[in-house]
Amino acid sequence: MNVRLLSIAESEYRAAYDYYEGVVPGLGDQFRDEFLSAVQRMIDFPQAWQKMSKRTRRCRLARFPHGVVYQHRVDELLIVAIMHLKQAPGYWVDRL
Repeated sequence: MNVRLLSIAESEYRAAYDYYEGVVPGLGDQFRDEFLSAVQRMIDFPQAWQKMSKRTRRCRLARFPHGVVYQHRVDELLIVAIMHLKQAPGYWVDRL
């Protein structure tokens, strides 16, 4: 299955990575590993997480206060947002 990030979701990922790496060297790498683990879980079990809208779900990261908002499509997993859980919850809706 292909995994595709919207460009704005990729920017959110990079911002979170850079933030954590700036807090403690190596923490950004731990964030990356947690994100990749979540992506693999979404590929393996695409319907397992909380619905955010009719076609969109959110998989929460275990160690970091972030959720990955995604849509499971026929041949791809589309990542819409990598949201910090303290932000306004629906800020990403206009991306769809």
